[in-house]
Amino acid sequence: MFEFITDEEERGQVGIGTLIVFIAMVLVAAIAAGVLINTAGFLQSQAEQTGQQASSQVSDRVQEVVTTGNVTDSEIEWVNVTVTKAPGAGDIDLENSTVTWIGPSGTYSLVHQNQSESGNEFFTVNDVSDSDDSSPVLNDVGDRLQLSFNVTETDGFTGPLQEGDKVTLEVNTVSGATTTIQFAVPESLSGKNAVKL
Repeated sequence: MFEFITDEEERGQVGIGTLIVFIAMVLVAAIAAGVLINTAGFLQSQAEQTGQQASSQVSDRVQEVVTTGNVTDSEIEWVNVTVTKAPGAGDIDLENSTVTWIGPSGTYSLVHQNQSESGNEFFTVNDVSDSDDSSPVLNDVGDRLQLSFNVTETDGFTGPLQEGDKVTLEVNTVSGATTTIQFAVPESLSGKNAVKL
């Protein structure tokens, strides 16, 4: 009539229930740990990539060595800017760089001659010092490459530079780093073939 449950049976049922709850908690914890580990790995990878890009934007830039102008009839028709890698910079591909020319006749966005489409203004790159023939890539601290700009009307500019003209160049590398180079034409060009700007 009455059924008695012994202490041993009660303990067995409680033990099985506890075991099931414990296994469920372990499974949930394992899944959560897996998600956290994957998320942490993704965030670390993204942070490293962002850090490298930010570093490149600061360090992967060119450094001006010297700027000269070729004089014809007391006007400058060619501007030559010799550049090298800035300290700490990686390889810099000048073919994929852009130059913003801000001068007395206006502002121009210039691309490398190989990237130029018909009618666009452009610049050329010449070797000054390049031991491994990597031009137009600056990949060594000893590399010196020359950015050359024909500022006559035939290449899209409004005319040669005159005495006293001031120009600002912004060289933007493919990583987003920008170098600003400013120069002024001397007040007298008469009798000169070339001048330092």
